[in-house]
Formats: sequence, structure tokens, C-alpha cells
Amino acid sequence: MSALRVTHESGSAVSVRDGDVDLFTYVYAPTTVALESPKPYLHPIRTRAGHVVSLFRPHDHVWHKGIAWALPVVNDENFWGGPTYVHGQFYVQLPNNGVQQHEGEIELESGARAAVSHALRWITESGDDIFAEQRELSAEIVSEDAWALTFDTRLTNVTAAPIAIGSPTTRGRDNAGYGGLFWRGPRSFTNGTLVAPGVSGAGDEVRGARFEWMGYVGHHDDSDATSLVLMLDDATNPHHPPQWFARSAEFAALNPAPFFSEEVVVAPGETVRFRYAVGIGDGGADAAEPLADALRGILQPVVV
Repeated sequence: MSALRVTHESGSAVSVRDGDVDLFTYVYAPTTVALESPKPYLHPIRTRAGHVVSLFRPHDHVWHKGIAWALPVVNDENFWGGPTYVHGQFYVQLPNNGVQQHEGEIELESGARAAVSHALRWITESGDDIFAEQRELSAEIVSEDAWALTFDTRLTNVTAAPIAIGSPTTRGRDNAGYGGLFWRGPRSFTNGTLVAPGVSGAGDEVRGARFEWMGYVGHHDDSDATSLVLMLDDATNPHHPPQWFARSAEFAALNPAPFFSEEVVVAPGETVRFRYAVGIGDGGADAAEPLADALRGILQPVVV
């Protein structure tokens, strides 16, 4: 298989190319408005055949950005975007939309495996640093029909107090445990099919259930193509296997949510790590199990 090529738009974004297809663009220094909690994101994301499988800033949730690491409840801060869930009041716009800000240099790697590494500061709307993050993304080809993205983050609490990462569900809203690595799919994927070990159905049927992996099968407009987006949770992640936040009827969304119904508390000076593999395939539900197997192999062994 051909080598992956990395293109760097200095101070802004990195793209990874497979032949004549840009598999993804990673915008590490976005120009997002403060209300949407600025954070790095991947969009557009494409299959090896060139089909786009992500959506950027949809009108219904403008803070959704392709694939992004987004946390709605960090103590009382919001690094997701938009309003914050307040029990008894529903969603309220508060002065708490923080930013994940790129710091320093970007490290890049090309070849059979393409990689992007960088550091970030998590800064609250009031200007306080709360997390120092080290993040690495990588891409590699796994078959003629699929490629894999890995996402690895280490968050270090740089404050003098514990930081509790949660979700609207940990704050009282039932079955709304979103937060973490979140994918928003194209409009044409609405009413697609969610697949997990031994399960196939709609978002309402699988939301909140625990699985090692889950995939989303969707159809593209203007073609007969079907694509699969599959996320695998690493066995060392907190609260593995995760509860999943998934939607299909309203829109296409997939999120292994480690904070769905239980907080992760990070002590002062402590580092918490999360690792994921995301498979992007040209194909349907029958490709899910083989793709999950390939992703499992890519995540092993854990390097500490």
C-alpha cells in the first residue's frame, strides 16, 4: 500500500492524504467563536473511496465539529460548546465556555503510519488554566476498503483542586451522558443503523448500553455508496467498556462516553489517559466485526 502524505498549513491545520484522497483534515487552531468552546476537530473525514463521513457546524448543534474531543461538564466549565445543562432549568447559556488552545510546535510523521502530536492548554472562559494536554492522532491503512484513526490524549490537572469530568446525566438529565470523543455524521446518514457486538438497531435502542465497540452504517446522497464509521474503546480507559451515546433518528452521532453516568475525578497533578481507534470503511454492517478486530490490533500494546 502507498505511503500516507502529510500536508501542514502552518499555524492552522494538518491533512493526511492517501493517493488522491485526503482522508482527513485536523484543524488544531480553529477560528471558532467563544460560544462554541473552540477545540481542535477533524473535518472533512473521507473513506478511501473519497466519501465524506463527517459534518461540520450543523445548524441544529453548531458546536458539533466532525470528530472532536469535547467535554460538556468539567466541574462547572463547558468545553463542549453552547448552553450548559442545569437541573430544573434545562439548558442555560452560562459564561463558562472554555477553549482547548494549541501550544508550541506540531510534530508530524509520514509514511505507512501518519501521525500528528501536539500540546494544548484548557482555559476557562474566566481565563484559568485547568488541564495541560498531550495529544497524538495517527492514521494507517488497514485494508483496501478501510483505514484507521487513533486518538490518544493525556490530561493533567494543573490546578490545586480535584476536577470532576461528567455529563448532563451526572447532573440529572436522564440518558444524556454525552462527552468525550464525539462523531457527527452527514445529514444523509440520518436513520442509519447502529451495530455493536450482537446488536443492530437505532440510537434509542442502544443509547446507554455498554460495549467495547460500536459502529454506524450510513448511506450517501448522489451515489449508491454505504459507509461504516466504527469506534473502539481501549481496555485501559476509565469505565471500560463505556456506555455509548448514540443517535440515529434525529441525526447521526456516535460517542463512547466514559462519563455517561459516573464522573471521572482527576486529582491535582494527576494525569488521566484515554485511547480510541476509529475505523472508516467503504461497506456496511458485515464489515464491522473484521474492522473492530483490526482496530483492536492497532491499539495493542499500550505504551505507558
